[in-house]
Order: sequence, then C-alpha cells, then structure tokens
Amino acid sequence: MTQKRRVAIAGAGIGALHLNGYKKLLDRYEVAVICDLNAERAASLADQVGASVSTDLEAVIADQSIDILDNCLPPTMHEDVAIKAMHAGKDVILEKPIAASPSGVNRLHSVASETGRTISPVFQYRYGKAMEQVQAVLNSGFAGRPLVGSMETHWNRGPDYYAVEWRGKKATEIGGVILGHVIHMHDLACEIMGPIEKLSAMLATRVNEIETEDCGAIQMQMKSGALVSSSVTLGAATDVTSLRFLFENVTMESGSSPYEPMEGGWTFTARGDADQAELDRITSTVEKPLSGFAGYLSAFADTLDGTTSNDRPKAVTLDDGARSIAVADAIYRSSQSGQVENV
Repeated sequence: MTQKRRVAIAGAGIGALHLNGYKKLLDRYEVAVICDLNAERAASLADQVGASVSTDLEAVIADQSIDILDNCLPPTMHEDVAIKAMHAGKDVILEKPIAASPSGVNRLHSVASETGRTISPVFQYRYGKAMEQVQAVLNSGFAGRPLVGSMETHWNRGPDYYAVEWRGKKATEIGGVILGHVIHMHDLACEIMGPIEKLSAMLATRVNEIETEDCGAIQMQMKSGALVSSSVTLGAATDVTSLRFLFENVTMESGSSPYEPMEGGWTFTARGDADQAELDRITSTVEKPLSGFAGYLSAFADTLDGTTSNDRPKAVTLDDGARSIAVADAIYRSSQSGQVENV
C-alpha cells in the first residue's frame, strides 16, 4: 500500500536538485520543510512547493510530523545528523559520502538496526534508460563474462567552486574527487561489473590550491576477474563523463553527459559471432523510466511501501553506501602506501 510521506530537506544547495525529483512525485511525497541557515535560499525552494522554511535543524529533527529527513548538508554533518534523525523516528535520505570512514558506516548500521529506520544513500546516477538497458542485457545472459572497463570523470572545477567555505578542506569536506565526484562512477562500476576485490591508486592535487585531491588514476580488479580503470580530474576544459564496459559478447559505451550518464544515448555492440539483432531486441524493449533523482526517490518510496518488484529499479541500500566508503577507503590507503589494497 502506497503512502504519501512528509519530507524535510536539510540543505538548500544540492537540495535544490533533490526538490526537482520530488516535484515529479507529488503523489508519493510532500516536501513540508526546507531547512538552511540561509533563510532566503531556503525560501526560494520552499516557494516552489508551498513548504515552510526553517533555520533550526534540531527543531526539524524533533518535528514528529516529518517522516523523512533528506540530508543534503556538508559532508561532516552527514553521519551525525542521520543518526539523530533515526533516533527521532525518521527514515533518512543521505547524500554522499554517507560517513567519513568504515567505522562511521558501522555506526549507521548499528543505529538503523536499533531504531528500525531505513537509510538510503544518494546514488541518483543509477537511474535512467541506459541503466535499464544495461541491466536487461546482463539479466538476459547475453553479455557473457565481464572483461574490462574504463571510466573517465573529467570535469572543470575552479576557484568559484571552492569559494564555498567547506569545500577543499580536509576537516570539512573529508575528501576530494574520490568522495565528492567519482564516487558515483565507482558505484556504477560495481553495479555493472560486480564488486571490487582489490585496487591501486595514485592521487594528486594538481588543479586547485586546496587541501583535498583533485586528480586520480585508479586500477581495479573485480571479484569476477574483470579489470577496470578510473581516470578523474577537475582540470578539464569541459565536463565530460565517459563509461565503457566490455563483456565477452558485447561492448557497452556511454555518451558524454557529465551528470546523467545512465539516462540514455548508450551504444550496445555485439562482438564476434554474437547476434546484434538479438542484442538490439533486448535493449529496445526498455521503456524510458524515471531517471536521476526522480528515479532514485521513486525506488526509495517503493522500499518504504513494500512494493518493490523485479521489474522495477531497486533502491539504494545502506549496504551499497557501505561499499562506496570501503572503496574510497581502499583508494586513499593505496595512494598513501603505494601498494595494492584489498577492498
């Protein structure tokens, strides 16, 4: 049975993009409060959906009329605020990174188990037509063994981006491109090629005068044996995301859309004697689903309603978020040790 839930968005920065997703799902969510220290910025969002404005996060967490806290606050506030919200009886939507370390993830797991609340990490890049096509090819058995993959996250971030007070500082942003940008691509690699077994990484700060890393080169070996490379920089001329995954019988390749890589525009090319016509049939059966934040929020609502099914995109789970932090932790350890590190 579906239920309309009242949401408070905490943080009107990235929260603006979350709101766009909610606006496509007004039959499932009511955005009741926008909370931000900048009341004017909060009001600019609240006015779009008739929500109230608050600058008092503690009061919002204590409000028993709120079902879900959507935590879009700076990274160092993700873990503790999520824990407070769960203790207050709320389910939590949690922006990345969900915690600063694997031990922080363990805290979230413990409190979620204790309170019976649900946490969903935000990995909206998973949702879109191309992701459904990829899953259809994998589910059909057509793809065969995963072989190699490559990911390029080449974006442009300069002084204006880092003018936001908490960005670029280890004490407040926790990490740089690994936790703040390419974390989405590594999540997609795990969803498509399977979990990562071990990796090696080199990180550097080469573009901006900041404390956190803004470039990286990572080599991953998946538990399947597949090899995946990830190249990331914030020093590109334009924002481009490129993904390429090669399987025994098919090569799957994205377009160059930086922030919506799974929404469409992929090519699926059969290899050797594999049947291109059959591959085209599989990918053409996918209808255009809700994508991005709307797709993510729809799947989360399905989970809360208990209406999930095999023919609908699955929600992001706390275990998925834990995996993302374990991967990032291994990347940082490898960069420091110069060794291959297990995930």
